[in-house]
Order: sequence, then C-alpha cells, then structure tokens
Amino acid sequence: MENREKFSSRIGFLLISAGCAIGLGNVWRFPFITGQYGGAAFVLIYLFFLIILGLPILVMEYAVGRASQKSIARSFQVLEPKGTKWHWYSYVGMAGNYLLMMFYTTVAGWMISYFFKMLKGDFVGKNSAQVENTFGTMLSDPKAQIFWMLVVIALGFLVCSLGLQNGVEKITTVMMSCLFIVILVLIARSVTLDGASAGLKFYLIPDFAAVKKQGVMTVVSAAMGQAFFTLSLGIGAIAIFGSYIDKSQRLTGEAISVAILDTLVALMAGLVIFPACFAFGVNPGSGPNLVFITLPNVFNEMPGSRIWGAMFFLFMSFAALSTIIAVFQNILSFAQDLWGWSLKKAIVFNAVLIIVLSLPCALGFNVWSFIQPLGAGTTIQDLEDFIVSNNILPIGSLIYLLFCVTKYGWGWDNFMKEANEGKGIKFPKWPRIYITYILPLIVLFILVQGYIEKF
Repeated sequence: MENREKFSSRIGFLLISAGCAIGLGNVWRFPFITGQYGGAAFVLIYLFFLIILGLPILVMEYAVGRASQKSIARSFQVLEPKGTKWHWYSYVGMAGNYLLMMFYTTVAGWMISYFFKMLKGDFVGKNSAQVENTFGTMLSDPKAQIFWMLVVIALGFLVCSLGLQNGVEKITTVMMSCLFIVILVLIARSVTLDGASAGLKFYLIPDFAAVKKQGVMTVVSAAMGQAFFTLSLGIGAIAIFGSYIDKSQRLTGEAISVAILDTLVALMAGLVIFPACFAFGVNPGSGPNLVFITLPNVFNEMPGSRIWGAMFFLFMSFAALSTIIAVFQNILSFAQDLWGWSLKKAIVFNAVLIIVLSLPCALGFNVWSFIQPLGAGTTIQDLEDFIVSNNILPIGSLIYLLFCVTKYGWGWDNFMKEANEGKGIKFPKWPRIYITYILPLIVLFILVQGYIEKF
C-alpha cells in the first residue's frame, strides 16, 4: 500500500472536515428556515435530528474512508465482500462531487465579487431597489460570471497544489480561524444595534405556537432535511478526510466535534442576521436574496457599512472556499487513486474539466437563461442543485449506511471495530436496531419528501 499523506494535526483535520460541511447552506438556508419555522423551537428540533440522523452517517463515512485509506473512487472496492457490487455507487459518488462543483464555483464567485464591491463602496448611498439591481446586473453579465468562477477555481487548485499538509491543511486552518474571528466581530456589531433585542428574542426563545401554526410535520421534515444536508454526507467528501487521519482517536468523538463546529457557524450566522434585520425592520428573506439583497441593505443603514459588509462577504467567501478546497482535494484523489496520476497531472486535467463543467451554471443566468429545466423561471443551477441535494446526497448516505450495517456489505462488526479504534468516545452498540432498520427509512423519507416539495 502506498504511503498516504496524513494530516499533521487533529485540529487541522477537524477544521477541514468542518470547513467542508460549513458551506453556504449554513449561512443562507439555516437562518431563513429557522425564521420561517419558529426560531429557537426549530433549532431544538434540528439539533435532535442532527444527533440521531447526521452523526451516525458521518461516523460511517469517516470509518469507510479510514479503513480503506482511499477516496470514494476505490474505498468500496477495498472493503466490499468478494463478488458484491457496492463499488458501482463510487461512480455516482464521484459524479456528485463534480456536479456540486458545477454550480458551487459560480456561487462562490458571487461572494468574492461582493466582497470587492463592498470594499469599493459600490452600495454606499444606494436605495433598496438599486441594491437589488446590482445583483441582477451581476447575474446577467456572462463575462463577470465567468471571471469570478475562474478566480474561485484557480484559488481552489492553487491551495490543493501545495499538498495536503502545506496547502489544504495550513490554509484551511487559517481560513477557518479567520472565519470564526470575523463572525464574532459581526455578532458583536449586530447584537449591539438599537432594536436588536427583538431579533434575539425571536431567534433564541422557543415559540412552539409558531411550530403549530406551520404544522408540526412541515417543521419536522424541514429540520430533518437541514440536519441531513448540513454535513454534506453521501458523496465521499467527508470520507476522504477519514482516509487522511491516523487511528489514535475514535471516530465518534471526531464526528461530534465536526457537527458542533458546523452547527456553531450556522447558529452564529443567525446571531448576525436576525438582530440586524429586526433592528432595521427588514424581513430576513430567503436564499440568495437574503445574502445579496437584504443584507447589503441592512449594512447600508449601519455606520461604517463598507467595513461590515466587506467583513460579512469575507466570511461568506471563506465558508464557500473551505468547501471548494475540500471537494477539490477529493476530486484530485480520484485520479490519484484510480490511475496513479501525479498531483500536477491531476490538477491540470481537473482544472480544465471543472472550468468546462462550470460554464452551464455561469451562463444559465444570462446567455442560456432560456433553458428552464425544472419549469418556468428555473435555471440550470436549480437542476444541478436538485440532482445533487435531492438525489445523490440522500441515496449516497443510504448506501454508506447499508454498507456499514448489513452482512452483505462491510458489516456492522467491521464498522464498529474501525469506529472504536483509538481513544475517545465510543460508538454505542445499543442503537443498532434503530440504525439498521429505522434510519434507512428516515433517509428514504427525506429522498421522497424532496421530490414531493419539488413537484
């Protein structure tokens, strides 16, 4: 077996895994659905599902990575019983990584572009309609879309080209540390605004009446979905980091640390957004609108708006880039694991491939906006996101899950042995029946629910 480069420190491993999980969903999806479904009450339900749904699958993905010492391209081959076909999923999993990057590179480009817009003071003195126009203008300009997408791809591969320890680990550790510092400064600013307390109350005091009003099942399935998607499980983006750690620590404790860091950032993003929105009487609206339209308007009201706005988009850029670097590292390891390519060759090949694959999303808002794959008003990005989020992630998680619990796969005993090697928190034996029979049904429910909501 070839000598696989390892992380130099545990903190590096934890921050990179968290960086992979901490993406834009934490920042724009979490606060919005929290607001929609009753604030703190929703957060409590979400945390419950994170523990019973996200954590076991996270441990399983790490275990498969660490036991096989390979990326998803080869991990199933190494561990599966002779004659079984688990490795067929590896092609879907690899495709999932490329598909995710087909739209994530463009969206990350928006963040970096807005960071510079804020620094230059592009929003100073603009009214809310003009702020909204800025976003529309950016989307409709194919040159700008492609330029920023290229910047993101270049940055991502540049970091990966320096190697695992010197590039990915060092730079992600610095980025994630800065991310936490920047968000703490933003929270301090946000909670000290006049009128911020109403936002804090809404966000931190559970209101179960709001849950009842929205319908308990609706809220539960939203919480389940968020707990599931927040960790980016199912495409081997997490498993790859399992393959870079030694066996000194049990995997359950590591998974808990990563889930805590991931949740912390999502909760902290809410502490920036809700007090500020309530202070200026702005509805914390959904999705990209929140980040590119609502928040620039909020920052405009604050003294020193350029600094606060630039800091916010710096934080967003770090969140996006940490995910991109993690997934690029995974993609590069495919070529290395499958064909034994050198890092340089893998980078040249994948950089060209990802640039080509990212074009449909970047052009889908302008030149190719006539392509509306999921019905009127939808974009190419919506389709790419739907294939990854509503299909590959739940199906992949189900595969990892079944692979670890059934005797036709790697099996429960092998999984437990790997998960519990080292020191730290043990993966318990008692939830075996739940994990084997009930958890797969919950994941199936999420898969079906995604289709019901979409169509």
